[in-house]
Amino acid sequence: MSKINKPPLSLSRLLSFMNGKEDKIAVLVGTITDDLRAYDVPAIKVCALKFTKTARARIEKAGGECLTFDQLALRAPLGQNTVLLRGPKNSREAVKHFGPAPGVPHSHTKPYVRAKGRKFEKARGKRNSRGYKA
Repeated sequence: MSKINKPPLSLSRLLSFMNGKEDKIAVLVGTITDDLRAYDVPAIKVCALKFTKTARARIEKAGGECLTFDQLALRAPLGQNTVLLRGPKNSREAVKHFGPAPGVPHSHTKPYVRAKGRKFEKARGKRNSRGYKA
Protein backbone atom coordinates (compact mmCIF):
# COMPACT_ATOMS: atom_id res chain seq x y z
CA MET A 1 0.00 0.00 0.00
CA SER A 2 1.26 3.49 -0.80
CA LYS A 3 2.47 5.93 1.83
CA ILE A 4 -0.40 8.32 1.00
CA ASN A 5 -2.88 5.70 2.17
CA LYS A 6 -0.98 5.00 5.42
CA PRO A 7 -1.05 8.35 7.26
CA PRO A 8 0.15 8.26 10.89
CA LEU A 9 -2.26 8.69 13.79
CA SER A 10 -1.23 10.31 17.06
CA LEU A 11 -1.94 8.74 20.43
CA SER A 12 -4.26 11.60 21.45
CA ARG A 13 -6.40 11.22 18.29
CA LEU A 14 -6.50 7.45 18.87
CA LEU A 15 -7.74 7.97 22.43
CA SER A 16 -10.45 10.41 21.30
CA PHE A 17 -11.67 7.95 18.63
CA MET A 18 -11.67 5.10 21.16
CA ASN A 19 -13.44 7.04 23.93
CA GLY A 20 -16.22 4.77 25.21
CA LYS A 21 -14.96 1.79 23.16
CA GLU A 22 -12.28 0.51 25.56
CA ASP A 23 -13.43 -3.12 25.16
CA LYS A 24 -12.81 -3.07 21.38
CA ILE A 25 -9.54 -3.34 19.42
CA ALA A 26 -8.42 -0.26 17.47
CA VAL A 27 -7.09 -1.18 14.01
CA LEU A 28 -4.95 1.22 11.95
CA VAL A 29 -3.11 0.56 8.68
CA GLY A 30 -0.27 2.95 9.48
CA THR A 31 1.88 4.16 12.36
CA ILE A 32 0.79 5.10 15.88
CA THR A 33 2.90 8.03 17.08
CA ASP A 34 3.36 9.35 20.61
CA ASP A 35 1.69 12.60 21.63
CA LEU A 36 2.61 14.55 24.75
CA ARG A 37 -0.89 16.09 24.81
CA ALA A 38 -2.30 12.68 25.77
CA TYR A 39 -1.80 12.86 29.53
CA ASP A 40 -3.64 9.77 30.78
CA VAL A 41 -3.45 6.69 28.58
CA PRO A 42 -6.04 4.01 29.44
CA ALA A 43 -5.49 0.29 28.86
CA ILE A 44 -6.43 -0.12 25.18
CA LYS A 45 -5.74 -2.80 22.58
CA VAL A 46 -4.27 -1.41 19.36
CA CYS A 47 -3.34 -3.17 16.12
CA ALA A 48 -1.15 -1.21 13.68
CA LEU A 49 1.60 -1.71 11.11
CA LYS A 50 4.10 0.24 13.23
CA PHE A 51 4.39 1.93 16.62
CA THR A 52 6.98 4.50 17.63
CA LYS A 53 9.07 3.37 20.61
CA THR A 54 7.54 5.90 23.00
CA ALA A 55 3.96 5.23 21.84
CA ARG A 56 4.43 1.47 22.33
CA ALA A 57 5.99 2.04 25.76
CA ARG A 58 3.13 4.29 26.94
CA ILE A 59 0.40 1.91 25.73
CA GLU A 60 2.05 -1.12 27.35
CA LYS A 61 2.84 0.76 30.58
CA ALA A 62 -0.87 1.56 30.95
CA GLY A 63 -1.69 -2.16 30.66
CA GLY A 64 -2.72 -2.03 27.01
CA GLU A 65 -1.60 -4.21 24.11
CA CYS A 66 0.16 -3.45 20.82
CA LEU A 67 -0.81 -6.10 18.28
CA THR A 68 0.40 -6.92 14.79
CA PHE A 69 -2.01 -7.86 12.00
CA ASP A 70 -1.14 -11.57 12.18
CA GLN A 71 -1.94 -11.54 15.92
CA LEU A 72 -5.22 -9.76 15.15
CA ALA A 73 -6.12 -12.41 12.54
CA LEU A 74 -5.82 -15.13 15.21
CA ARG A 75 -7.75 -13.14 17.81
CA ALA A 76 -10.57 -11.76 15.63
CA PRO A 77 -10.65 -13.67 12.32
CA LEU A 78 -13.84 -11.93 11.15
CA GLY A 79 -12.95 -8.55 12.65
CA GLN A 80 -15.35 -8.85 15.58
CA ASN A 81 -15.16 -6.05 18.18
CA THR A 82 -12.69 -3.98 16.16
CA VAL A 83 -12.76 -0.30 15.21
CA LEU A 84 -11.11 0.47 11.87
CA LEU A 85 -9.34 3.85 11.96
CA ARG A 86 -7.48 5.99 9.45
CA GLY A 87 -5.14 8.95 9.87
CA PRO A 88 -5.70 12.36 8.24
CA LYS A 89 -5.13 11.79 4.51
CA ASN A 90 -5.37 15.47 3.53
CA SER A 91 -2.74 16.72 5.97
CA ARG A 92 0.03 16.29 3.41
CA GLU A 93 1.87 19.36 2.12
CA ALA A 94 1.14 18.30 -1.48
CA VAL A 95 -2.64 18.67 -0.97
CA LYS A 96 -2.22 22.45 -0.52
CA HIS A 97 -1.18 22.67 -4.19
CA PHE A 98 -4.35 20.96 -5.49
CA GLY A 99 -7.37 22.94 -6.73
CA PRO A 100 -7.98 25.84 -9.12
CA ALA A 101 -4.86 27.50 -10.52
CA PRO A 102 -3.00 29.78 -8.06
CA GLY A 103 -3.60 32.97 -10.11
CA VAL A 104 -7.38 32.53 -10.46
CA PRO A 105 -9.59 34.89 -8.37
CA HIS A 106 -10.70 33.42 -5.00
CA SER A 107 -8.23 30.55 -5.36
CA HIS A 108 -6.36 29.66 -2.19
CA THR A 109 -4.18 27.10 -3.95
CA LYS A 110 -0.51 27.27 -2.97
CA PRO A 111 1.72 28.02 -5.99
CA TYR A 112 4.89 26.11 -6.77
CA VAL A 113 7.50 28.90 -6.58
CA ARG A 114 11.29 28.82 -6.28
CA ALA A 115 11.41 31.56 -3.67
CA LYS A 116 9.12 33.88 -1.72
CA GLY A 117 10.93 37.09 -2.69
CA ARG A 118 9.71 40.39 -4.14
CA LYS A 119 9.94 39.26 -7.77
CA PHE A 120 8.25 35.87 -7.44
CA GLU A 121 4.49 35.92 -8.23
CA LYS A 122 4.06 39.24 -6.43
CA ALA A 123 4.66 41.83 -9.19
CA ARG A 124 2.24 44.38 -10.75
CA GLY A 125 -0.17 42.57 -13.02
CA LYS A 126 -0.02 39.37 -11.00
CA ARG A 127 -1.84 40.47 -7.83
CA ASN A 128 -4.87 42.73 -7.23
CA SER A 129 -3.07 44.10 -4.20
CA ARG A 130 -0.15 45.35 -6.39
CA GLY A 131 -1.88 47.84 -8.68
CA TYR A 132 -3.83 45.64 -11.08
CA LYS A 133 -4.40 42.04 -12.08
CA ALA A 134 -4.20 41.08 -15.77
